[in-house]
Amino acid sequence: MNILAELAERAIQEAQQRGEFDDLSGQGQPLPETNDPFMPETLRMAYKMLKNAGYVPREVQSQREIRSLIECLERETDEALKMRQIQKVQLFIAKARIEHGGLLQEENENYFQKVVARVTLNKA
Repeated sequence: MNILAELAERAIQEAQQRGEFDDLSGQGQPLPETNDPFMPETLRMAYKMLKNAGYVPREVQSQREIRSLIECLERETDEALKMRQIQKVQLFIAKARIEHGGLLQEENENYFQKVVARVTLNKA
């Protein structure tokens, strides 16, 4: 066992001895259901295993990359770099639209358009 795990285990045991875990709300109750109610029952276990293994679908990864690029664009102060960042985000959105059908990207596209409008408005 590594040192961090041992320290954490020791801290938990000490807290238990002090009674810090007594009378917690929900004690003795089953954990809340974390399954997606819209997920077909036949796929729930497979998706749970993928999630527990750290798998992230490509569509979700694309959305995260686009959101990260947009956030970088918002913080950028150099005008030339802003324009390059705008082009880069447009390229990522177009690529995601081609790869994934664009259904999940609408929120990012709307957000991106608002950021571009604000960033270019500040330039004038």
